[in-house]
Amino acid sequence: MSFSLIILGSSSAVPTSDRFPPAHLLNVDERFYLIDCGEGVQIQLRRFGIRFGRISHIFISHLHGDHVFGLFGLLSSFSLMGRSSDLHIYGPQTLEDLLNAHFSFFNQERKYSVTFHKLTAKTRKRIFEDERITVDAFPLRHSTQCYGFLFREKEKLRNILKEAISRYKIPIRVMMAIKQGEDFIDDSGKIIPNEELTVPPPRPRAFAYCSDTMYFPALARMVKDVDLLYHEATFLKKDQKLARETMHSTAYDAAITALNAHARHLVIGHFSTRYKTTEGFVKEATDVFPDVSEAVDGYRYLVEQNGNLVVEPCREKK
Repeated sequence: MSFSLIILGSSSAVPTSDRFPPAHLLNVDERFYLIDCGEGVQIQLRRFGIRFGRISHIFISHLHGDHVFGLFGLLSSFSLMGRSSDLHIYGPQTLEDLLNAHFSFFNQERKYSVTFHKLTAKTRKRIFEDERITVDAFPLRHSTQCYGFLFREKEKLRNILKEAISRYKIPIRVMMAIKQGEDFIDDSGKIIPNEELTVPPPRPRAFAYCSDTMYFPALARMVKDVDLLYHEATFLKKDQKLARETMHSTAYDAAITALNAHARHLVIGHFSTRYKTTEGFVKEATDVFPDVSEAVDGYRYLVEQNGNLVVEPCREKK
């Protein structure tokens, strides 16, 4: 079962020759969730062969242009491509006004419906749930209303051992109950403990996205025990004063949050273009937290069932 983050854009407010503005795509068992939508997102989706129609949920952290300018072009392309499936967009309240203005002004024939989900919570709150995952939103501390997102797999059913099925002649009608943890009673009335019939399911994986925010200790509690934490790291610690003034984080801040949250892996991005290279960011964070990766456009960060992280370039569509 796949659980991976694809970086579509890792720059901050200004794109560079090799980094697009913020856009991230989470793949959970081949269901795709777009998180922030900076300029260039359509190019990146095309580049890596991701069908636009597979995206049904878009999460916008806040309304600074580098995180949302790509959304309106994407919505127009959905119309031009004849999309008919429903689309759900999650974001701060004022985003709804922008969406209404966009659809009204361009007056495109739209065959798909858009459901807007307003984010207003002052604490962590469930905003989406299906049979596979839950998504919570939580407030960040930035110069405008801003939210982070926590994606967590639901615990799966236990797996029945094939040899147990044949040994105890387990009928199909009771298999679901056994997967849910019940014991089995055979024809002679003997109770077979569930532990002899099944093995535990894989541990549910979790990913947290912390967009633009200044450091605050309570954030670590909101993303506690995640396997993969994406945290903005706009500045280096030597520019901490500037980070505080602009309500952003340093690589050091991101690492402290990951450490206190007991995260397994940390990915840092949203690098300011004031720095000619990003080498210092990973070093600064690694001095605090042991497992740090740099967000790189076009790379996939795959969380395996055992919790290990595999970082690899996405295959480009030819």
